[in-house]
Amino acid sequence: MPYDPRSHRPLSFHDAVPAFLAGHDTPRDYLERCIATIEARELEVQAWMALNLEGAREAADASTARYRSGSPIGPVDGMPIGVKDILQTHDMPTSLGILGNEDARTRQDSASVWALRAAGAVILGKTVTTELGGAHPSKSRNPFDATRTAGGSSSGSGAAVGAGMVPAALGTQVVGSIIRPAAFSANVAIKPSFGALNRGERQGLSQSCLGVHAGALEDMWHVAAEIAARAGGDTGHPGMGGTLVPPPARRPTRLIVLETEGWAAVEAPSRDAFAEILAQLEAEGITLLRRSDNPLIEAFERAIDGSVRMSTELVAFENKWSQANLLRLFPSRLSDTTLASFARADAMTVTDYRDLLARRAEARLRHTSLAPIADGIITLSCTGPAPVIDEIIHRPVGRTGNTAMNAWTSFLGCPAVTVPLIGVGGMPVGVQVAGLPGQDEATVGLARWLISAAAPVVR
Repeated sequence: MPYDPRSHRPLSFHDAVPAFLAGHDTPRDYLERCIATIEARELEVQAWMALNLEGAREAADASTARYRSGSPIGPVDGMPIGVKDILQTHDMPTSLGILGNEDARTRQDSASVWALRAAGAVILGKTVTTELGGAHPSKSRNPFDATRTAGGSSSGSGAAVGAGMVPAALGTQVVGSIIRPAAFSANVAIKPSFGALNRGERQGLSQSCLGVHAGALEDMWHVAAEIAARAGGDTGHPGMGGTLVPPPARRPTRLIVLETEGWAAVEAPSRDAFAEILAQLEAEGITLLRRSDNPLIEAFERAIDGSVRMSTELVAFENKWSQANLLRLFPSRLSDTTLASFARADAMTVTDYRDLLARRAEARLRHTSLAPIADGIITLSCTGPAPVIDEIIHRPVGRTGNTAMNAWTSFLGCPAVTVPLIGVGGMPVGVQVAGLPGQDEATVGLARWLISAAAPVVR
């Protein structure tokens, strides 16, 4: 079915809770509706690597009993959630997206999964990821057009939420792996500040973040906030602040309209639709600032130019030390895409890595310099609708879509939230807002205001 942001109604959970409390609905019945959607759409969408239906039903029944007794644990009690197959779950495999590794089990829960189980959530299954969370495409397809990519590397999480299979799913991002697939599948999603949500075992990458895909901003916040409240942030980080209650809408006075290195690749219909969104904001009295309006903005744009390449090289070098084990374990299973990344890392020196860190530090200082100028940043979440798979499958890079609208937030370690405000040719295109590191709650408030202030645009 073609996507129209004016009429699309994503699956949500928070608005079902009053019926649970009143006894008109139950978490078990809600779960069964999710399972029915999976059964109807999974053959086409291919969002799941594994499902634990028995365990999910047991968890949903326990949640139902708590609601009937008037004692739900909290706002995610009974919520069916998908977990990206790069995060550990004690009751399901963790294949890391490696072909032939589908039965690998660690028998442990990642910190986020542990926290959500403790909050009463129903861990329904593992969503498909790209190989090692990298650039090699997965089997998942876009829920609005199966000839198109679901993005990467959180492809299954984005597709499962977009198809209405679950109200929320966990993803991770090192370059563009949360925001881009979310934008392709009409999700709201948060890529939080670096260190804001506990990654559990995934502490070895200096730009990796745990985030949340959802159909509704309220559900997105509740999942993130429960993880933060129970598991905290990464080791050595204070974690995401705020409360379990979604932050109120925060109306800005000034916003920076960022181009990034992706602007030249933005397709004309998406560019025009974004211009219409911006015109609405100006009509609301919001001052919009661009790179030509202030030398600090221009200097910042220059500092983040090349963030795709720099982010890719940073993660390649930081993964270098685990590559020998992977090559030993999977000598013939890894894709040419992954092997090429390994070769790139082998060609890098410690001096190269130090130079990348210096450039990143400069970009982060440039970002901080914008604090007195504006209340946040706004830009597109992707360069256009999800590409047709047959048109990109033979590309040497970009086979899950262009990351140029996303890498800069990973490079900076700042929070970003995407919202589905644009439809182009029957496909979703997201708009994202970003803030300074640590401003996760304020950035979500800005996204909430944007949803209420801007009417969706269709091209």
